[in-house]
Parts: sequence; structure tokens; C-alpha cells
Amino acid sequence: MTSPATARRLWALGEPLHAVTYFADEARSAAESAGLSGFWAGYFAMRAAPLGPVGAGVVTATFASFAPAFVAVRVPAVWDEVSPAGALAARLAGVDAAVARAVPGWRGSAEAWEAAELARRAAEAVDVLGRPLTAANAELPWPEPPHLMLWQALTTLREHRGDGHLAALLQRELLGLPSLVLAAAAGATAADWLQRARGWSPDEWAAAADQLAGRGLLAGGSLTAEGLAIRAAVEADTDRLALGPWAALGDAGCDRLAELLAPVRRGVVAAGDWPAHNPIGAPEPD
Repeated sequence: MTSPATARRLWALGEPLHAVTYFADEARSAAESAGLSGFWAGYFAMRAAPLGPVGAGVVTATFASFAPAFVAVRVPAVWDEVSPAGALAARLAGVDAAVARAVPGWRGSAEAWEAAELARRAAEAVDVLGRPLTAANAELPWPEPPHLMLWQALTTLREHRGDGHLAALLQRELLGLPSLVLAAAAGATAADWLQRARGWSPDEWAAAADQLAGRGLLAGGSLTAEGLAIRAAVEADTDRLALGPWAALGDAGCDRLAELLAPVRRGVVAAGDWPAHNPIGAPEPD
């Protein structure tokens, strides 16, 4: 039977290809060409576009790690610059150009088609109940070129994983800033980097750290045994909740997709489109 570890492995292998949307120069250029100025305008518009022209509250709730004021500076103003349809087109254009550079000769290959078909089978098996970003991406039409079909499938699957992750955090009253503070204490990403990248003030960060210390999860800025245990439990639940579509694909399909994704991941990383210590938190694949 397909195990939760499979879900984690395929996330680790597929996430860098999804993330060219955020980190590749071509993605930023596509966003700017669509009328979006600056990294964060592009990020919020292109990630939120499947939801439609939503406001700051919906983006804050569904992304669930950004300070509300940080989101409100950019949303809904981004929709004055580009429509959701324009943002969707821009993100595919950016991915197309980035993949051509990072993995030359791979677009249109037999391997790209096979990977796209496998990932699409998994993505079409997602459970959308309680998963708004999953549902929004699952309703989008499939791009025809295989590398873009693969990207769209991996994007749907990572948002499916992300929606489940938020449920695991919510159950433990860690959703939002507390989860970031714990991640920084675990050494996953530097605290000052996360504060800037998610828009939280030092005072807000310190207050959240104090609350976590009061719960016995932090001591002296480091994770306690209970803090380590609760992070492990969140990750285990996230893997379990992400398993459904991979179980539908089956062990053989998952293993073959992992084999096909490995060289693509290496190409994206070697091209510099997967920055070290980025806030996404995807592990190195086993």
C-alpha cells in the first residue's frame, strides 16, 4: 500500500518545478509584462488567480502564513493591474520560459509526456472538500504542452498538500504566525528572513514566541521536547492527509513519476531557481 512517505517524497521532488513560478527570472518578467510590478504583486496575483478576484481576507485565510496587513497592501489592488485570467496566462508563460532554460531539451519529450500523464492522474483524484486552493486549481483547464500539464498537476497536488497542512496546524492552534515561529526555532528558515518574507513585525513575532513558550513548546528560543513532538505530528498528519491522490496513482505509478521528476528537479536546482533556505520548507528528497 502506498505510504505517507510517498506523498512526502513526491512533494520534495515536484515542488522545485512548481516554485519556478515564484523564483525564476522568467516568471517575474511574465508578471511584469502582465502589469504586475514587484515580486509580491506577482506572487499574490498568480497564486490567488484560480480563486478569482478575491479580496485580502480570502488570500490571508487561504495562504495562512502572511500578516493580514502585508496582504492588504497588495490585495485586492493587484486586480486593478491584471485580471485573474491574465495572471493565469502569465504564470504559464513564465513557467514555459523558465523550463526551457533550466531543463533544455526536455519540453515535449517522451519523458515529459509520461510524467505529465502520471501527475495528471493523481491530480484528478484529489479530494477538494475543505480544500479551497485545491478546488480552485483543480477546476482550471489542462494546458496542452506536457511540461505545463505537469506543472499544473504538481501545483494542484501541492495546494492539496498545503490545504491539509493548514488543517493539521489549525487542529493544534498553530495556524499562521505560530507555525512560522516554530519552523524558525527548528532551524528550517531564519527567523528574520521569515519575518520579512511574511510581513510580521518583531513585536508580533516576539508575542507569538512568548505564547508558544507558555504552552511549553519553546524554551530560550529553542524547541522543547514537546515542541519537537508537535512539529513531527503536524508533518505526519500532513503526509497522511496528502496521500489520497498518490494512493489512487498506485505504487508503480508513484515510483515511475519519482524517477521522471528527479532529473527535472536537478535541472531546476542547478539553474538557481530553487533558492537555498527558501520559506517553502520542502525537504531534500530521499
